[in-house]
Parts: sequence; C-alpha cells; structure tokens
Amino acid sequence: MIEIPTTESQAGDEALRHRQKMEMRKAAQDAEVASKTITQKGLLIVHTGKGKGKSTAAFGLLLRALGHKWRCGVVQFIKGGWDTGERQALARFEDLLSWHTMGEGFTWETQDRARDLATAAAAWAKARELIADPKLRLLILDELNIALRYDYLPIAEVVAALRERRPDLHIVVTGRNAKPEMLEAADLVTEMSLVKHHFAAGVKAQEGIEF
Repeated sequence: MIEIPTTESQAGDEALRHRQKMEMRKAAQDAEVASKTITQKGLLIVHTGKGKGKSTAAFGLLLRALGHKWRCGVVQFIKGGWDTGERQALARFEDLLSWHTMGEGFTWETQDRARDLATAAAAWAKARELIADPKLRLLILDELNIALRYDYLPIAEVVAALRERRPDLHIVVTGRNAKPEMLEAADLVTEMSLVKHHFAAGVKAQEGIEF
C-alpha cells in the first residue's frame, strides 16, 4: 500500500473539522449540564450483574469519599473472614470509616438457613444503625443483594428503609441478582456483564485481585 503524504493544507482542514466537531459536542454537553437543576441528592446506587467488579467499584467510590474526608460505613452481608486487601488498606482511615464484616462466607458454606437468617438480621440491624447516624455520608451495603435473593431479609422492609434515608446520605448496594424492587428504588444501577473470566480457565482467586 502506497502512503499518500498529507499536505499542510489537508492537515489544516482536518484540524478545522475536528475543532468544529468538538465545539458542537461541547455546546451540546454544556446545554445538557445546564438543564440539570438538582445540585445535591443522596443517591441509592446498585451494582449488580454476573460480571466481576461490583464490590471493587463500590470500594473505589468509598476511597474517593474518604479522600474528601467524608464519614463512611461498610456492612458486609455475606463475605466472611477473608483477610482482604481493601480492608487492610482502608483500616488506615479508622477515624472516618466504620467497617463491619457480618457475614460468614459464601451462602453454600454454612448449609444452615436458620444461621444464615440470624447473620443477615444482625447485619441489617447494623446497617439500620449506620443509616440513622447523622454524621455518615456514604454507606456500602456489600452483597446485600445476595441476602435478599435468598430471602434472608424482607425485601419490602429493606427497600422502605433505603427509600426513607435522609436526603444527603449516599448508599451503595452490591451483589448479583438485584431484585426488581431494589432496581426500581435506585437512582443509579450498573450491571456488570460477564464477557470473560479467568476462573473458567482454571485460575483460582488471587491475593490483590479477588481479595
């Protein structure tokens, strides 16, 4: 293939077209932003789907909030005694962060529904306590969707409490198979789609990647 040299005139025309395109794009974006009138609102954010990254995204948001010196909370509903990298790292913010790992591991590990119900109830009680804390600005309810999926908690009660949170409290709920009631109540829903996962190729969970 023979390359045709770009003349100075052609380069100038291309630059002009690009600038005009970006000017139109900026005008449209500015108009879109200007149309939004709500400056502050506590959000209910849901991360769900079969893909990896739901809790990871939530902890990324948590780190951002801590960077702004917000008081934050975490309640983990399913995850148990794993010594995770995020917990180790975020322990450095103990003056701003209230962290509670209330689960006992994967749902298939205990094989005891009564025990799972009691564990979920204790985690939800802690979540309600944090929701009521007027100083808290961000709360992560990690894997709450799993507890709801297995009916460990009454969905109507949970959604009602989340809806009734005070206006400036942000709450992030993670876990696959979010129920329709949770999706309807949320302000922002992101579904992580599974395209490819190394576990299918025989790679086990790795320190620093999965935990």
